[in-house]
Amino acid sequence: MATVQVNFFSKSMRREVSFNALLPLDLPVIPGQSEVANEQEPLKSIYLLNGYSGSQWDWITFSRIRELADRHRFAVFMPAGENHFYLDDEDKGDLYGQYVGKELVEFTRGLFPLSMRREDTYIGGLSMGGYGAIRNGLKYAEHFGGIIALSSAILPYKIANAQPGYSDGVADYKYFSRVFGDLSQLQGSDKDPEALVMQLKEKGASIPDIYMACGTEDFLLDVNQCFRDFLQREHVPVTYTESPGVHDWDFWNVYIALALEWAGQGRRPNE
Repeated sequence: MATVQVNFFSKSMRREVSFNALLPLDLPVIPGQSEVANEQEPLKSIYLLNGYSGSQWDWITFSRIRELADRHRFAVFMPAGENHFYLDDEDKGDLYGQYVGKELVEFTRGLFPLSMRREDTYIGGLSMGGYGAIRNGLKYAEHFGGIIALSSAILPYKIANAQPGYSDGVADYKYFSRVFGDLSQLQGSDKDPEALVMQLKEKGASIPDIYMACGTEDFLLDVNQCFRDFLQREHVPVTYTESPGVHDWDFWNVYIALALEWAGQGRRPNE
């Protein structure tokens, strides 16, 4: 497994950024096996997003992602979310959504031997990164065949129309207004996953396959259930799982393994 840290100038972010990559390219030499047998097809890819207060090192540090990437032959790219929910900050010029949903995909496809096929390209994440995967997987659905969302912080359900003084114990009204914009205009905007789904349906565009998982003791269970229920009402296929667990790496390690297995087996809902 090749591990790489890449620095490059991002036009979306208007500055140099870095991301970590795992690339299952360096296959061991197996006695008696010809070199031709070791030739590889272009790699599937997943753009894996960290949670709030985390960094681009979280998945490598706390999860089994290196082992799983090697087993399932996935290239894994891990950018930094910088507590911005992977949304575009147009006032500041930090277009996080455009960066992870479009620019990073195009840049890595030019740099590494990746499949160009939509069905071989995934976006995933946990908590804040789960929301980022849902939002940007839908907004840039032409790039992604699948979305993996674990314990997702789908906060529009909680903060839409919030008033000054609001706090959820993690962040407050000023923070949410800075990141999500005018909270009275949040519903129906491109930061609202429900609105993005409806826009894709209205255009007759393909909606990425969606895998969701959340612990039954997780403080974000309610918003995950809300989005699941919406998808089911709209007849959008979703593979959704709940099991005992809280908002921690014990849960995420179990479900990133199951999610990548789902991705590698054709992404059939509820199988």
